[in-house]
Amino acid sequence: MTTLNIHQTPIDQTTWPRREYFYYFTKMMPTGFTLNVDLDVTATKEWLAARQFKFNAAYLYLVSKVIAQLPEFRISRTDDGQLVRYDVLHPSYSVMHADDHTISSLWTAYDANFNRFYENYLADQKQFGDAHTPMPQAPQSANTYMIGSIPWTHFASYTPLPFAPLNTFFPVVQAGKFVNEAGRWQMPLSVTIHHAVADGYHVSQFFERLQAAFDHPDEWFEL
Repeated sequence: MTTLNIHQTPIDQTTWPRREYFYYFTKMMPTGFTLNVDLDVTATKEWLAARQFKFNAAYLYLVSKVIAQLPEFRISRTDDGQLVRYDVLHPSYSVMHADDHTISSLWTAYDANFNRFYENYLADQKQFGDAHTPMPQAPQSANTYMIGSIPWTHFASYTPLPFAPLNTFFPVVQAGKFVNEAGRWQMPLSVTIHHAVADGYHVSQFFERLQAAFDHPDEWFEL
């Protein structure tokens, strides 16, 4: 079982290069944005099918692994207002109950080793997956981020709308239904993030690295 990584490093705002942008996009012009793309997941789907791994677990793992490479995506704020950067983020995702179509929010500890992450994922599903309550798995780690999928719909745009202020500046990631185009599997993916911590360049880097991960599963899945 993975030891939960909750390590954080304080951000010194007197020397932080993004200090003025953070102030501008939180105080003067509070702004977030969403980017939506289609990603080719053909190579990873085939790699997983050959080894009988579940795609959703691999999707959570690869996104979390890319986020671990992008410091802009791991910024939060403590109760006393101190900005911190976590080493990693752990995926928080929804499962749907087949009997009544309600959902529950679970989370799985991220581990750089895919086999260990996969075992964590299966254990969480077994222990909490059938509980008909919004959050059966408590307490939730402070460094979890929202990630999900809508496997019934191939969307062109998806934007979450929070109705309360949040202390984290973590991304919200949402995937959609695969479609096969000319023999290639395409999956829509949406990323929403606060402009205080990231610009379009940083989200583009996220998509570029994630596409590389889906294209080269042998290199990205550490077994």
